[in-house]
Amino acid sequence: MNFHQLHIFHTVAERGSFSSAAQVLHMTQPAVTMQVQALEDYFGTKLLNRSTKKIELSESGKALFPYAQKSIDIAREADVAMSSFAHMLEGRLQLGASLTIGEYALPRLLGPFGQQYPQINIMMKVMNTTQIIEEICKHQLNFGLIEAPIQHPDMVIDPVMQDELKLIVPAAHPLAEQDEVNLEDVLHYPFVLREQGSGTRQVMEDQLVLQGYNPGDIKAVMELGSTGAVKSAVEAGLGITMLSPSSVKHETALGLVKIIDIRDVEFKRKFYAIHLKSTLLPISAVTFLSFLRQQQ
Repeated sequence: MNFHQLHIFHTVAERGSFSSAAQVLHMTQPAVTMQVQALEDYFGTKLLNRSTKKIELSESGKALFPYAQKSIDIAREADVAMSSFAHMLEGRLQLGASLTIGEYALPRLLGPFGQQYPQINIMMKVMNTTQIIEEICKHQLNFGLIEAPIQHPDMVIDPVMQDELKLIVPAAHPLAEQDEVNLEDVLHYPFVLREQGSGTRQVMEDQLVLQGYNPGDIKAVMELGSTGAVKSAVEAGLGITMLSPSSVKHETALGLVKIIDIRDVEFKRKFYAIHLKSTLLPISAVTFLSFLRQQQ
């Protein structure tokens, strides 16, 4: 018995078929079958009930499954524990990041990470959450970074970073004269919003509901599909918005917009890492995610 066999058994049990497990493990189906049979020979019992429709755990398989899960969890914990010692890592790290993370939150961190781990070559794709999930499932990305939690049967999701939305107004706006305003006063003004379904908009609307407001009552004069477009509209005086301060650092420094706190209300959110349950992340990916967590 070895970890590799337990990992394969766990994947077959989760996927419900040898062919599906072989696909996610990048193995041939006969190789997967052989490893499971070797594990059954080791324990002297059938771990899986094979039928024409679906593979199910036998009673002995049900007893073994939590131990297989523990072995995978321990391996992941070991990777995290050892990542802080792994300064000589090298290789290519492929990740996907949603718009706000990829264009505004991550770039300032890639330089310091590159100084610590100069032999790790990062290849990052900026795309929406659906595209990130698709590429992870196709094994084209090691993992993804997204702005809102998801429910997906094949994915592990873990919080790695924190962010907070702030009120962003044009420099000449009446609210720009204040450093802190009431939420009720803010809602009297026209808004430029991200499109429905964006993580940024979802955080804003969820907090409005918690504060007793109907998001539908927002005076939205424009809905745009990117943070850059929203910033340009706000700079032009078309409305106000809620964005991450990291996305308007340049505009704030130039005096084009102003960041304002909303009294007694926090629009906090978390950024999440996602990867396949059936795949153990390479140590370079674990190290990168540990690095992100340490920056908070």
